[in-house]
Amino acid sequence: MDRPTLADIERARERIAGHAAITPVYSSESFSRRTGRAVWLKAENLQRTGSFKVRGAVNKLSTLDGEQRRAGVIAASAGNHGQAVAWSARQLGIAATVYMPQDAPMAKGDATRNSGATAVLAGAGFDEALELARGEAERTGATFVHAFEDPAVIAGQGTIGLELADDLPQVETFLVPVGGGGLAAGIAIALRAARPGVRLVGVQAGKSAGVTIADGIAVKHPGTMTMAILDDLLDDLVHVEDEEISEAITLLLERTKLVVEGAGASSVAALFTGKAGGTGDVCALLSGGNIDPTLLISVMRHGLTVAGRYLVIRTRISDRPGALVELLELIAAERGNVHSVEHHREGMAMHVGETEVELTVITRNDAHCGSLCEALEGRGYALDRLR
Repeated sequence: MDRPTLADIERARERIAGHAAITPVYSSESFSRRTGRAVWLKAENLQRTGSFKVRGAVNKLSTLDGEQRRAGVIAASAGNHGQAVAWSARQLGIAATVYMPQDAPMAKGDATRNSGATAVLAGAGFDEALELARGEAERTGATFVHAFEDPAVIAGQGTIGLELADDLPQVETFLVPVGGGGLAAGIAIALRAARPGVRLVGVQAGKSAGVTIADGIAVKHPGTMTMAILDDLLDDLVHVEDEEISEAITLLLERTKLVVEGAGASSVAALFTGKAGGTGDVCALLSGGNIDPTLLISVMRHGLTVAGRYLVIRTRISDRPGALVELLELIAAERGNVHSVEHHREGMAMHVGETEVELTVITRNDAHCGSLCEALEGRGYALDRLR
């Protein structure tokens, strides 16, 4: 397969018009202050189906001839690609089947079915689902739609690069998440042609593809074609870890009011950690927003704790009326907001007249946590700080 060209990407933009949205670009004053440079965010998390994947899916399906459309399409995915293929197939009147691992989240299967596709739960993991999908496509004559190793899919994702070139002529550095590589490859082809002098940085999650909150870019085997393109066109390829991604998700929600999944936030994580490099205006691509709600809650709690917004402490007080009130009044005087209180009496080695209490306190920052702890210790409370 030949790699796509700028002309292929320009044709893709014509095909997907009216299907995929031209997503907005936002500036962020708080992120700019934090990094010392003008920061822009390309919000593909607001794209149809919640990620950039719909661009490549619509473009690929639009290239099928009448016979191929009648035979239908098959994809393998546990997330964004499957939803994008399902939605695109419905828009173009094509039957679609998406193979998903048996333990794929119910919400992802429901989203695929709601878009009109048949969702098949098969295989213990993604690799097994992928092989089963390929086999079914060969047996039935349906077109297999690969998530990234396909020139038409890459060209569709590259339409983001054309939009970036149009909207942000002053930006010097672009940060793009890299999983299978289709997104970054398409954008790199477009931007290198439109603005040869820009700095292009790919961002991967972790030093190896393992368990990560950035599941959208946790790919065991990046594409041969896509990585060849990236080797030619990227200036740098950096890695960010889950702690850094978690902070980025939290700050994006708190400061910009944008819900972004782990893969989508990896570009911002590279910016905040300084791994992105460069000094001029920078744009971070937010590639998707389909984060599981329970994971989002966990990430937010963890992120706020790391930022000093939650303080969890244990101490002992007299087991008498009013003792807890005295402790809570002292915390209130230090402007701490008590979120929860737990008493521990049973199964612990302590004086019969004592009780242990564990408190979760909402605080402003690390300095506030420190001053509150100092105040409590100054009044004779022995503290065990848990977080």
